[in-house]
Amino acid sequence: MSGLRGFVLTVRFLCELAMLVALAYWGLTAFDGAMSYVAGVGAPLIAILVWAQFVAPKARHPVSLPVRLAIEDGLFIATTLALNAVDRMGLGLVFLAAALTSSSLNAWTETTERPS
Repeated sequence: MSGLRGFVLTVRFLCELAMLVALAYWGLTAFDGAMSYVAGVGAPLIAILVWAQFVAPKARHPVSLPVRLAIEDGLFIATTLALNAVDRMGLGLVFLAAALTSSSLNAWTETTERPS
């Protein structure tokens, strides 16, 4: 694995973690009472389940690269919209830029680097 691939995978993982934190923040902030806890736990849990099913390297249901990118980027966009909904648009846009860039670079390095 090259240094670039390692860096891209690290940034991508940090974006995945940031997505989960942002979705939990959205759920806890956007709702009141018990619903805030349901959304604060449920939103990241749904993202984890979708990621594990289709996006993760050892996904239960692997899909083609274009489909995987659509799902991955859709989750990142949904996270940005969630942050925007709780008045964190600047943070959401920074997250989106980092997440989409890491997603694209991951796909590129995955297809251009040959296994040793």
